[in-house]
Amino acid sequence: MLGRNRSLLRLLALLMTFALVAAACGGDNDTASEETNTEPSDDSASSDNDNTSDDNTSDDTSASDEAASDGADADDSVGVVEIEEDPVETGPVAGGTLRFGVQAETDGLNPTSSAFAPAGYTMANAVFDTLAAYDVDGNTVPFLAESFTPNDDFTSWTIKLREGISFHDGTPLNADAAMLSYDTTRNDFLVGIAVRPFVQAENGVEKVDDMTFRINLVDPWRYWPATVTGQLGMVASSKWLAAAIEDPTLNQEPVGTGPFIFDSRSQDSVTRFVRNDDYWLGEVYLDAIEFNIVTDAEVRTTLFDEEQLDGLHTNDPGSIDFLRSSDGVQNALDDTGEEQMDLINTSAPPFDDIRARRALTLAAPQDNYVALLGLGVTRRADQIFEPNSPYYNPDVVQETDRPDEAAALAAEYCGDFPENCTDNKINFVRQTTGPSINQTREAELLAEGWSVAFNMTSNEVPEDTGIQNAATGAYQVADWRQFGAVDPSVDNVWLLCRTIGGLSLNFVQFCDEERDALLLAAQLEPDPAARAALYQELAAKLNQDYTYIFYTHTLWDIAFAENVHGACGRTGPDGDDLLCQINGRTFYDSLWMSE
Repeated sequence: MLGRNRSLLRLLALLMTFALVAAACGGDNDTASEETNTEPSDDSASSDNDNTSDDNTSDDTSASDEAASDGADADDSVGVVEIEEDPVETGPVAGGTLRFGVQAETDGLNPTSSAFAPAGYTMANAVFDTLAAYDVDGNTVPFLAESFTPNDDFTSWTIKLREGISFHDGTPLNADAAMLSYDTTRNDFLVGIAVRPFVQAENGVEKVDDMTFRINLVDPWRYWPATVTGQLGMVASSKWLAAAIEDPTLNQEPVGTGPFIFDSRSQDSVTRFVRNDDYWLGEVYLDAIEFNIVTDAEVRTTLFDEEQLDGLHTNDPGSIDFLRSSDGVQNALDDTGEEQMDLINTSAPPFDDIRARRALTLAAPQDNYVALLGLGVTRRADQIFEPNSPYYNPDVVQETDRPDEAAALAAEYCGDFPENCTDNKINFVRQTTGPSINQTREAELLAEGWSVAFNMTSNEVPEDTGIQNAATGAYQVADWRQFGAVDPSVDNVWLLCRTIGGLSLNFVQFCDEERDALLLAAQLEPDPAARAALYQELAAKLNQDYTYIFYTHTLWDIAFAENVHGACGRTGPDGDDLLCQINGRTFYDSLWMSE
């Protein structure tokens, strides 16, 4: 493990160099524009796909021209890189406590009511199983469910559960339990907005027999089982759910069917789970998992390097660069999911006017973002799909790093709405999540770039507060991570007009009926080429609406010490090889530790 400690020196050098480069950039707008030319990473929050930001930015050891070149090289790299373990002489052995570093705290561990982001998922995956899962090819396969059967027009899905599975409190998994979890989720004030717009209000959930139930949808949806691979598919004990309604403190003490059983929880510190000796899917090897909340990416990485953690998740480019160049570290890398972005709230001034939204995009210093924060580790993003995706539209190019055009457009807007401006620049507040040094650096870099046309105030809030503000529209611009569902139809929840309301998952609160028609057609289309064409058209429409500013494709790293094994060796109940990481969250049923 000494190699891990030696590598820490490199990380510290990166931090010192970033301070010097950032100072040079911050003083002179024109100089920054000349150094890199045109275009805009971390740990944010989201739901099934995850949405805010906290590990985001990082530091650089080279000039911006050189880093920008590295970013261009990164356009053809990454994708999914799974852990390649050194062979071990023994097979899996029982024992050991895994100490895992998590980017943020979550408001609770109740899948029917808590606002899960990567941190919430990371902990919930230890205690809950889902109705379905993704295999390594991105196909949806049954997990707690034995089968999913649609009717002829894909408006109704019948789910048959597996026999012989019990919750940690001894109560059985059956149709009543699964229906209660789904209905409790649907009726929840916040989480239910991901379900209610898609499931029929009357008879949306029906019991067929003791082990079978049916979901009746508003629209035909060929790919609907993908929606229950995450939070919406987690099934909780009916006995525990009833008790948690009476005593909400029990939301912190979850009861599921998963490989680990809740033991203790100290919020903002450590949450501990112990082995489920009666796990229905087979032997669980670890004695326990302790999830350590460490909000700052650099601190989390340092703790791992000093062997105070055995694993962590991060999407901070500097930390990832350090981890994958360190001896004795196993890395599961993936940047095929979410995009790092800013949300723009279109429901209130100034960004209800497309001129203000377009000016913000034009002034965004994406070149410097990619060079100084992405470090050539993360790939530049212009849309919701990454270049290797069949849905990627190569004709979509985001308009960024055009300060003169932005200033002219802002001046035009300010002429019409002087009450929203100061000194002919548009005033706005940008929400970030934290506390995080990286988030502060990101905010400073963006404020400097936007200063040609905008007066930006930064508002730092905790991650769960940031999610709630986005859902209620209590923000103007927000640092965010979103999209990136393995099946893109799951992302409809963020885009359809029907998900705008008192609480909105269409966080930008922008309605476009033509866009909705594309989304509904794509969720039913069986032909891969025709489906790809629909999503390519979607990417073009989002680009024209200026509701999101994309910066980079989020690169997630699930890193483990060399004595942790089995991270990418998950097998489903039907023998399917399963994905080992999805948007920063991993799984633990196959993990074991050697001495």
